Amino acid sequence: MSARIGIVTFPGSLDDRDAQRAVRLSGAEPVALWHRSQDLADVQAIVLPGGFSYGDYLRPGAIAAISPIMTAVIEAAGRGMPVLGICNGFQILVESRLLPGGLIRNSHQQFIRRDQRLRVENTATAWTNRFTTGEEITIPLKNGDGGYIADAETLLEIEGEGLVTFRYSGVNPNGSLNDIAGLRNHAGNVVGLMPHPEHAVEAGFGPDTPAAMRSGLDGLRLFQSAIADITANVL
Repeated sequence: MSARIGIVTFPGSLDDRDAQRAVRLSGAEPVALWHRSQDLADVQAIVLPGGFSYGDYLRPGAIAAISPIMTAVIEAAGRGMPVLGICNGFQILVESRLLPGGLIRNSHQQFIRRDQRLRVENTATAWTNRFTTGEEITIPLKNGDGGYIADAETLLEIEGEGLVTFRYSGVNPNGSLNDIAGLRNHAGNVVGLMPHPEHAVEAGFGPDTPAAMRSGLDGLRLFQSAIADITANVL
């Protein structure tokens, strides 16, 4: 039986269907979840997708963080369920305090869209176990509020505990401190990142690579990692 991975839709979500497609291409069953429900429909992992939940009012992710479904997501994360936050989903994770720090307006004050090189910093998570530490990958990036911030003490903890999962490589596109592009929690089941792995899952639609245009598939391995984690825990 296929792993069941839920994708939450909030008002203003833009990439929920893309995340569903990525889950399907990875070999799992995507399950649509609605923000007003607390029923997780027996899923085994959860994706909080990109977009502009609630129009980014107050702060990006701030209102979504108190949506009814987030009560269930926070409880499930506490039990060890894999949870992935992509872009706006990352913002929701930090607003929910499932991950430390915060995300603010890009340092250049502009929305950015580019194929972004990342360095994989930590593979001991439910979402990165199919990568190699130090590996460089390319994932599409698109955000206006992607600058990662944290106070000095929190940064020391993040670095000291090995909580950085991805760093920007080649160029820091938004002014994130320590080039941080993605984080994990201490347990390794919750991961958030600003780039969009769901846009690098199918040949012909991904980033350009030296092999061919639009051939990048690096994002697929995040979802395959979750399936491997689910399977290992079931067995």
